[in-house]
Amino acid sequence: MSTFFRRKAAAVTFAVLALTLAGGGIAAAGASAKAPQEAVQPAARGTNAQPPVTAESARMAKAALKANSALVATATTVVVNSNGTKARGTGTVIKYGVGQYEVQFGFTVSTSIFVATIGRADACCIPPAGEISVAPRLSTPNAVFVQTRNSAGTPTDLGFHLVVHTA
Repeated sequence: MSTFFRRKAAAVTFAVLALTLAGGGIAAAGASAKAPQEAVQPAARGTNAQPPVTAESARMAKAALKANSALVATATTVVVNSNGTKARGTGTVIKYGVGQYEVQFGFTVSTSIFVATIGRADACCIPPAGEISVAPRLSTPNAVFVQTRNSAGTPTDLGFHLVVHTA
């Protein structure tokens, strides 16, 4: 009887060892594969790179910082129409291309928290379905880059609401 249990214990030990090694091999193979986000992105999404900062944008950003050098805001909001015009709130909006916007403020926002949502400026109607991404603007410490897309992932001009909270 003790031989039976020894054989069974040895078999269980080898089975656990084999499963552990197999599981580790799968995990190692999964780490070298494409990231899941890249694998499921449709081809229509294109690049997520920001357009280069124009000389006019850089000049405007520097002027806004200089004019408001003593201003420190804890939170600010802005509502932007789909055509890139500011409906209300603080900041200056620059439209780069289809679904690409830059919002500049009179204070540094590079370490702030950004929250954006697709929305309309008026009280009418539900906004169209879509997606929105927001990030610090490259090479511009007082600006935020916003990108809007339709539900299929194609860049589309959509209105949005943006909240910037400085920490």
